[in-house]
Amino acid sequence: MSTDIIVPAIIAFVSGYCIYKKTDFFGAFLDGAKDGLYSAASVLPALCLLMTAVGMIRASGALDALASAISPLLDKTVFPIKVLPLALLRPFSGSGALAYYKELCGELSPDSYPARVASVLMGGSETTFYTIAVYYGAVGIKKTKNTVLAALCADFAAAVLSAATVYFIFGTSK
Repeated sequence: MSTDIIVPAIIAFVSGYCIYKKTDFFGAFLDGAKDGLYSAASVLPALCLLMTAVGMIRASGALDALASAISPLLDKTVFPIKVLPLALLRPFSGSGALAYYKELCGELSPDSYPARVASVLMGGSETTFYTIAVYYGAVGIKKTKNTVLAALCADFAAAVLSAATVYFIFGTSK
C-alpha cells in the first residue's frame, strides 16, 4: 500500500464506520474542529509570550553574556564552552536552538567535539518551557513549579551527559 493513500483510507474508513453506526459524521467533525480551534486559541497567548521572550533574549546578547559568565566554571570540564549557549537556549526554544546548532556546525566541523556534543544535546533534551506552555496551557494547569524544576534538572542532566557520552565514546574534548 502506498503512503499516499493512508490519509484518504483513514477518512474513508471513519466515514464508513459512521455510516454503519448511523452517526452524524459531519457534525462530529465540526465539533472536533471547534474543540481544536478552542485549544489552539487558549495556548496562543503563552506561545506568543514565549516566542517574544526568546527573540528578545537572543537579540539582546544576554544569552552570550550569561554563557561567558559561566564559561570559567567549564574550563576544567569536558563540556565545550561553544555549546553552552545551546544548552541555555534549548529549554526555551526548539527553533532558536536549532538555528544556533546550525550556526555552530557551520562554524566548526560537524565531526568536531563541540558539534558532536551539540548533536547529542539536541536529541537528548526537550524544549521545556514550550512544552509546558502548550500542554499545561491546553488543559488549564496553572501550578507548574514542580514540573519546571524537574524538567530543568533533566535539561541539566542532558547537557552534562551529552558531553560525558561524547567524551567517553570519542575520547577527545574541546
